[in-house]
Amino acid sequence: MHALVVDDKSPVLTLLTELLGKWGITVQTASNGLDAFTKAQSAAFDLYVVDHLMPLMNGVQLTKNLKSKVETKQTPLIFMSTQDLSDVEALAEYPLFDAVIAKPIEQELFYQTLKTLLPANTLRQSL
Repeated sequence: MHALVVDDKSPVLTLLTELLGKWGITVQTASNGLDAFTKAQSAAFDLYVVDHLMPLMNGVQLTKNLKSKVETKQTPLIFMSTQDLSDVEALAEYPLFDAVIAKPIEQELFYQTLKTLLPANTLRQSL
C-alpha cells in the first residue's frame, strides 16, 4: 500500500509517515497541493491524506483536482483541518472527502478512520 501525505508542516508529515509506516504503508510526502497533484499524476497511490490550509494550492482545490481525474477519483482521501469541523462540513466540496479528521491528529481516531476507508484486501485487516 502506498499513501501520499500532504501538509505544509514538517512535524505533521513526520508524524503521519511514522503512523502509516507502523502498518507497512509506504509514504510519499508533499508540502503543498501543487506538489501533491504533480506527484499524483506521475504515480499511483492507494490513499491520500490532505491538509486543508496550505500554500500554492490548498487542500480543497487539491481534492477537487484529484476527484476530477479518472485515475485518482476513487482513491480514498482523508481531509485534515485545524478549522472547526462544522466549518469544514459547510464547504460545498465536503462530499468529496471520504473522511475528515481534526488536527492535532489523535492516533486512535486516525487508525479507526483508516480501517473504515481501506478495502478488505489491503492492510485493513492488520490495523
